[in-house]
Amino acid sequence: MTTSSDTNHDSPVSRYRRWNQLLELLAAEGQLQVERAAAELGVSAATIRRDFDELASQQMLARIRGGAVAQGVTYDLPLRYKTVRNPSEKQRIGVIAADLIQPGQVVGLNGGTTTTEVARALAMRADLNAITGTPAVTVVTNALNIATELAVRKHIKIVVTGGVARPQSYELTGPLATGVLDRVTIDVVFLGVDGIDAAAGATAQNEGEASTNQLMTQRASRVVVVADRSKVGRRAFALICAAAEVDVLVTDASLTDEAAARFEEVGVKVLTA
Repeated sequence: MTTSSDTNHDSPVSRYRRWNQLLELLAAEGQLQVERAAAELGVSAATIRRDFDELASQQMLARIRGGAVAQGVTYDLPLRYKTVRNPSEKQRIGVIAADLIQPGQVVGLNGGTTTTEVARALAMRADLNAITGTPAVTVVTNALNIATELAVRKHIKIVVTGGVARPQSYELTGPLATGVLDRVTIDVVFLGVDGIDAAAGATAQNEGEASTNQLMTQRASRVVVVADRSKVGRRAFALICAAAEVDVLVTDASLTDEAAARFEEVGVKVLTA
């Protein structure tokens, strides 16, 4: 079977979406054969073999005869591949979250595709753009891509933590990041997470990111988790903060009333986009 993604004109978006699906299947099953992956995704076996070879070269899976196995216990898809997941929902979440900020506030942003949309929405707010003379907002971030996007915005003051960069998320982590965060105060921190659960709290796959993000929450007066439906109800490896430490969850409209009620029972206000 062949589809448009089998052609020589396979676009980056369709390729990354297919890689997402392959890695999700592999994470769930641990091992995946070429023929089954081709049937699941509706593409040719040759396409799957090329995908496996490319992902293996990036150390995101290990090739075996006739298929692939998961590389390690968890998989952490690089940020550039995640951008195709639920883009419209993330943009709406970003707009609602950015509207929570008042002029003059200090905003914390960790890395991730949803927090990137929050940063973009902040940059586009007309009332903040109209402020001259002093920064409309100050953004403290450990995300290199967010800092780069906002650096050209004259009305936004950027403070970037130090640290070691992770290519999966563009986040800076480690003692150098801690050194900066220990010296600032934040009014509102927006957290992108790998999982948010009313019982387990906010979690991340990488323990280094979780530690840095935890410090950001401790330095903030208000904690806002921004997460699309794929993250809600999930638990990742490392704890960022307990659910009771989260003030607001901004997610998409597919959240059920039952799930929203569980968050509200532990003191989390839920806003849907």
